Amino acid sequence: MGHRNPAEASEPASGDVSDRVYAELLARISEGGFSAGERLYEQALAQDLGVSRTPVRDALKRLAAEGLVDITPNKGAQLVSFTAEDALALYELRAQFEPVACRLAVPRLAEADLAELEELDARMQEIVTQGRDPAELTGLNNAFHAIFVERCGNRHLSIALQALFRPAVVTRTFRQYSPRSLERSMQAHQQLVEAARAGDGEWAEAVMRSHVLSAKHATVT
Repeated sequence: MGHRNPAEASEPASGDVSDRVYAELLARISEGGFSAGERLYEQALAQDLGVSRTPVRDALKRLAAEGLVDITPNKGAQLVSFTAEDALALYELRAQFEPVACRLAVPRLAEADLAELEELDARMQEIVTQGRDPAELTGLNNAFHAIFVERCGNRHLSIALQALFRPAVVTRTFRQYSPRSLERSMQAHQQLVEAARAGDGEWAEAVMRSHVLSAKHATVT
């Protein structure tokens, strides 16, 4: 992207531009482009992304609504920082609700969903096999879990779970995994794909519960 710095009035804050800026910032957060607690300056981000400040401001507000960014009057925005206690509490909630979403989603998965799960799983396995930076797993893992959440058929459950995923997005927890924990996580993904392919929601629910609890122990306790 270019590093132009257009005037505020030169670029309307269209939905397309705001959406693009939001997606870019979310990707950078997921990939470790910002540190927990880091200040996010509108002007600097606008210059970096080649847009005006207005879509950046809109994107930051969206990220704040999702619990990823704190916006303080007269101070601006900064990436949230989760304590170990915060993360533990959120993982415990995930362990209760995400397996249910998984069970509900399995019978609703289309062939395209199953194919995407398989592709995401294969790409994650490749990263681990090649010994690449575990942080590369974050975006793929988020997309993998999102398929089950988005297909659960319960809008309220889906919205609640999206908020519970935020600590993993901000802290990029795969870097905290031991080799054995990482191996278990990849095995769970394979089992989830198999359960989804088999149309067995109860199997998927059991695997997901174990998977989330393993993630909690690998990163918090």
